[in-house]
Amino acid sequence: MSVDAASAAGTGPVLAQGVDDEPMASNQRDPRARTGLLIAVLCAAYTIFHLVVMVLYPLETWAYRMIHLCGGLVIGFLTYSALSQTSDAPAEERRGPAELALLGVAAIGIGYGFVIIAYAWGAWWLAGVALPPAFGFRTYGLPLVIGTVAAIVAAWRHSSRDRARIYPADLLLCLSAIAVLGYILFVVGALRMRAGTGMAQPGDLWAALTGILLILELTRRLTGLALVVIVGVFIAYSFLGPWLPGFLNHRGYTATRFFTYIFTDQGVLGDPIAVSSTYIILFIVFAAFLQASKVGDYFVNFAFACAGQARGGPAKVAVFASGLMGMINGTSAGNVVSTGSLTIPLMKKVGYSPKSSAAIEATASSGGQILPPIMGAGAFIMAEVTGIPYTDIVVAAIIPALLYFVSVYFMVDLQALKLDMKGLPRSELPRFGDLIKQVYLFLPIIILIYTLFAGYSVIRAGAMGMVSAMMVSWLTPHRMGPKRIFQALEMGAKMSIQLVAVCAAAGIIVGVIALTGVGARFSSLLLTIADQNQYLAMFFAMCISIILGMGMPTTAAYAVAAAVVAPGLISLGVPVLVAHFFVFYYAVMSAITPPVALAAYAGAALSGSDPMKTSVEAFKLGLAAFIVPFMFFGSHELLMQGETVDIIHATATALLGMFLLSAGVIGYFFGHAGVVMRIVLIGAALSMISVGWVSDIIGLSVAVGLFLWQRKMVTPATLSRGQAD
Repeated sequence: MSVDAASAAGTGPVLAQGVDDEPMASNQRDPRARTGLLIAVLCAAYTIFHLVVMVLYPLETWAYRMIHLCGGLVIGFLTYSALSQTSDAPAEERRGPAELALLGVAAIGIGYGFVIIAYAWGAWWLAGVALPPAFGFRTYGLPLVIGTVAAIVAAWRHSSRDRARIYPADLLLCLSAIAVLGYILFVVGALRMRAGTGMAQPGDLWAALTGILLILELTRRLTGLALVVIVGVFIAYSFLGPWLPGFLNHRGYTATRFFTYIFTDQGVLGDPIAVSSTYIILFIVFAAFLQASKVGDYFVNFAFACAGQARGGPAKVAVFASGLMGMINGTSAGNVVSTGSLTIPLMKKVGYSPKSSAAIEATASSGGQILPPIMGAGAFIMAEVTGIPYTDIVVAAIIPALLYFVSVYFMVDLQALKLDMKGLPRSELPRFGDLIKQVYLFLPIIILIYTLFAGYSVIRAGAMGMVSAMMVSWLTPHRMGPKRIFQALEMGAKMSIQLVAVCAAAGIIVGVIALTGVGARFSSLLLTIADQNQYLAMFFAMCISIILGMGMPTTAAYAVAAAVVAPGLISLGVPVLVAHFFVFYYAVMSAITPPVALAAYAGAALSGSDPMKTSVEAFKLGLAAFIVPFMFFGSHELLMQGETVDIIHATATALLGMFLLSAGVIGYFFGHAGVVMRIVLIGAALSMISVGWVSDIIGLSVAVGLFLWQRKMVTPATLSRGQAD
């Protein structure tokens, strides 16, 4: 419905339209006609496969994870080019000799490997020959690796710029992924026993090496070079260990042992892919069903109706709406692009600078990753890694998420007050009375939360949420019939591809950490630091978590930090839940931490502001998230651990501390605050945030004193007179 049509119908202006539409990446293809339909069918089939296995017919673990991974690789190479695309690309020139040579090598190498694997499967299916062809399995691997490398190089150098075309090398990479899948599934029984040992076969090495090359190339296409470089450093560390000093030293490994170990459930097929193939894809499909029924538009319009007229209204809407959307979106930067395209221009309209507009959106979108119940899929990885029930993690996350969003809200409100900003006119906003009549659109989220806490499994709760989203859509103009359901299934697969690649890449890092034992040595290092000062050790852990997460999507950032840093914190005596929440928060906040702040950079691109200045502003607005982990480290009550009275006391004082912190950062406390007052306010905030009645009383006393000072109830004259008396 257009804005005009909505007004004519008596529903008021509709600000949010197309918030649910997935933005197209610069290198994403948009094939037409039969090719596009074929890819759409493949995507829908990929999604349906996961739903059937999770809900109806369980599959052997390795086989399921391999199909999940390789299916993601195939869809990824079909939908994402190695180079940026354009809708009006020039006509392709004739291929030169170098390009033809690369494509020829790729076709011969990958073709030979694929044919050998296909022959083995054909002989088994048609003639019952269970033993693989010895010569073929000895010789298929090296040509497959060489062909894969040639195809990757050809794609780097010569890919078509036309969105509608699929470059031949990418089709060959799809065949390579299928060949890897075919080999591993054929020998999976024996491979489980011999991978990572001296009994590993050369064929195992070539399949694993090819798989890792494919994972790294797709990760580069989807997330850029940052994660690929980090994975490359860890792989290099596995071979350079004997020559490294101190706690980094290890004995080193042969290529066969290393790569075959990495491609097991200790590495690539480990916890990240386990979560990606179950919880993450399930809730991404749930989000796709919400998007197909246009519920996201309703969320944003509802937020505008509630807060759009308040001072700095669009910024407050960004806090609410981006938090809601970020909760079901697996990436902070992706959420910035989808909701920021609406909120950033409106924030600029009411007086926020481009820098502040982008920073507010980035901070709110990143906060969505810590907002229960979905937490951008991070909660599911935490449950898998720690063995703590998912519902316990969700409950523990409530107060820290509240503190974060309250802090951001305070900063936005105080900034609007300081700059005397107004909200949007009521005539330009959706009518709350009309939107409240559609409050049933929140039902899918409510049903999801209820079923989770009623004792249903996460998978069953997600499936019920999906069905409820489909049913609720029938009460709106966006009814989900067969066509929209198909689109939701297709969208779910495409939205999950990035996380499949990211989780597989993170699995490589986790495998390296497990194989080399560097995590245990890092724990010893933290213990040594803690002998001097435990808070110093926690600060060191914070820095490492942020550095590991820079340039990486949230899911991968947490998976790596959980493998490297969390065991060290646990060795200090920190409870498992507290340790994992600690690293999770900093992994998430790496998206707004300079110098590599992906969410802030995405916001800067939309607002036209300087990326580095925007990331600094986002860091300032999200400062609470850098303090909250130290708060629940010192006071476990903030994670719902302890007596009810203690939980209420800790939460109340922390909320007041967040207000004082916001006032100090923004420079407004019942009036403009100078530099000295800002420093005192931040000191009082840290005192309130600290644990204990004495520090709370000190912070409260300072806050009351500053309030009286600002209200002119206390002046230098009255102070000196009181002193004289």
